[in-house]
Amino acid sequence: MARIPGEQKAPTKSQAPWESSVPAELLNFIRDGKKFLIAGHKEPDGDCVGSQLALASVLRRIGKDCILCSAGPFKRSEIYQYESLFCSSPNGVWGPDYRVILTDCSGLERTGKLSKYLEGRPMAVIDHHETGEFSAGVPYLQASYIDETIASTTILIMKLIAALALEVSREEAKLLFLGLCTDTGFFRHVDEGDAETFEAAAALVRTGANPRAAYSTIYGGKNLDSRRFIGHILVKVEPLFGGKLLLSSEDYDDICRFGRKGRDSESLYQLLQTVEDVEAIAIIRQETPDNCTIGFRSRSWVDVGSIANAFGGGGHKNASGVSLPGTIAELRERVIKAFEEVFV
Repeated sequence: MARIPGEQKAPTKSQAPWESSVPAELLNFIRDGKKFLIAGHKEPDGDCVGSQLALASVLRRIGKDCILCSAGPFKRSEIYQYESLFCSSPNGVWGPDYRVILTDCSGLERTGKLSKYLEGRPMAVIDHHETGEFSAGVPYLQASYIDETIASTTILIMKLIAALALEVSREEAKLLFLGLCTDTGFFRHVDEGDAETFEAAAALVRTGANPRAAYSTIYGGKNLDSRRFIGHILVKVEPLFGGKLLLSSEDYDDICRFGRKGRDSESLYQLLQTVEDVEAIAIIRQETPDNCTIGFRSRSWVDVGSIANAFGGGGHKNASGVSLPGTIAELRERVIKAFEEVFV
């Protein structure tokens, strides 16, 4: 049985602090509904997908109907295996009686092309990012469970499971552990004092999550081209602001040559974060001839989440991203200017 982080025993009614951390509005939203569409942010990661899948499993266990939806694309190797479980559009597969739960994002703009289907539906949000467009409140938002101090949305799902008087199942534990590991960089991004993250990990391992298997899923199984691709991008790295910012790019020709599945962004970021004096990393990727994504990483104090937000993107203090129209040449100067305010 999975113990909830910070607890020595399974939750009971006498252990009010854990249950009270989950808003009553969210519990009522779930209990009162029969059908749910669970959506996450575009370009999903392990935390988003793991949270969606575990939440759907829990809701089905209490007799609810669920549809899993994601705008994709499923570019990360650790989540390829789950892509077939998601529909890219709810059109034609859901009716007016469905409620929406957004996981790992707190604004419709982050759901990409799904937003036009979801707007106006009875909605709840479960997220650990800074609030998005819903911070000002919208009439159809009926419940919000957002905790920016938590390392991963998967921990909020664990708390919700306890508040519903359930135990984490073995399969849910594996999904939640995968999400927890991806969002913490396999615990590399956990700061001092954050014992709760490790308590959550221990609870999931007790229930059946396998750290060795999770590590292999996230970092293993890469093809040789992915290693060559990393070398290709490393050659183009520019040190700026005395080496505090490392900037590189992936041309559209690079993607055509190596393929999107040849990417291994996490390993690339890990390598660059070990460079002496580096504080932040930015990789501009020419996804199509007229559109780019930009990935930001910070080693410690630089808040790249706020930089991504300024561009219209989102993410965490130490890891974030954005999708923008334009070319690498057009966006390069905008990225450098954004970091000028940090380093100059």
